[in-house]
Amino acid sequence: MPGRYRNRAENLEGPAAHGFSVTPDDATALPEITRALYVGVDGDVSVEFVSGANALLAGVPGGTLLPIRVAKVLASGTTAEEIVGLV
Repeated sequence: MPGRYRNRAENLEGPAAHGFSVTPDDATALPEITRALYVGVDGDVSVEFVSGANALLAGVPGGTLLPIRVAKVLASGTTAEEIVGLV
């Protein structure tokens, strides 16, 4: 089915067009840089931003959409579950 907006360029302000399940890993980068992360189950999320900086996002409630561009979700420090990368 063709999309209504197929002739428009995607941008970071628009909605995500694709998603993938995230398995936290300290060594392996995600298949794509995200525009957001969805966290399904409460916990901490440790990330490596596209800039290379690392951060621990503590106490993220389940059902939260984090509008962040990350290259990795790190296993060390991540306790949240059912994380989805949105692009």
